Amino acid sequence: MIVLALVMMATAALAFAATFLVRRYTQSIDIPNQRSSHDTPTPRGGGLAIVIVFYGSLLIACVLGYVESNLLVALGAGLVVAGAGYADDHKTLSARARLAFHCVAAFLAVGWLDAWTTLDLGVTNLYWGIVGSLVACAGLIWLTNLFNFMDGIDGIAACEAIFVSLAFALLGASPLVCVLLAAGALGFLCLNWPPARIFMGDVGSGFLGFIIGVLALHAITTVSVSPWPLLIVVGLFVTDASLTLAHRALRGEKVWLAHRTHAYQWAARRFGSHRAVLLSSIIINVAWLLPCAIAAYVFPRWAVVWTLVAYMPLIILAWYFHAGLAEGKHV
Repeated sequence: MIVLALVMMATAALAFAATFLVRRYTQSIDIPNQRSSHDTPTPRGGGLAIVIVFYGSLLIACVLGYVESNLLVALGAGLVVAGAGYADDHKTLSARARLAFHCVAAFLAVGWLDAWTTLDLGVTNLYWGIVGSLVACAGLIWLTNLFNFMDGIDGIAACEAIFVSLAFALLGASPLVCVLLAAGALGFLCLNWPPARIFMGDVGSGFLGFIIGVLALHAITTVSVSPWPLLIVVGLFVTDASLTLAHRALRGEKVWLAHRTHAYQWAARRFGSHRAVLLSSIIINVAWLLPCAIAAYVFPRWAVVWTLVAYMPLIILAWYFHAGLAEGKHV
């Protein structure tokens, strides 16, 4: 535990330094518009620092024998996602192009890892063969875009990545790799904490979602961690993004276009503070979702029930803060 803490501190320091350099030399500036949740021009693309530091430390860990090569290769598919995000930050890509890159990365990662042939239902295992691989691909693509969707106020994506990574480590999902990812996000957060001095950009948000998805899939297929505790851990982002997307789709909107109608964005405007929403999300994660995830892990026969219990308040909260409601209809 002490060694992991030291590794995290050193990696976080490198990520902070890398983020500082990106902020100093980047040519990409986020200009506020009617869909923005900020009001001053701010450098973006700081997630590049997370990508560089994560892969650098990951390679060192692999050379030293602490990370197996199959996981390294699967995680390496994240370079496709990061590359697409970097291109989108500097020269906008079409939604179809981004999705194509995300699909390629997902198929590469799932193809390299063991197939997800059985689904643990707590009381029994359901054999679903190739369906499991298709679900895994869809899940990776969704998580990639989910983090992109949810990166709409200062610090929220970085804080979520830190929490999810450390929670995954606690649940046995490649602890060292999870700590390296959390450390990269922590170093970046030092300059992204509200008021943010640099934004993550698509290069970082999509990358974080993809890597978290790969770590979850690897844990399910090789370490035999049940998917339910892992699903609980990412519940805050999954609930808000899913309900918002569904609400907008039902209105016939183009769901891939930028907007600011997520529940957390409504909350930030209601309270007039990014920091208040960010701190609230941290409390929900640590005080509610983490205990529920641990309960689902310790009592696997009741894991599905614990998942439903964990998600119900999140659904109510997202509904209360008008997830996906058009701005003109908000009261």
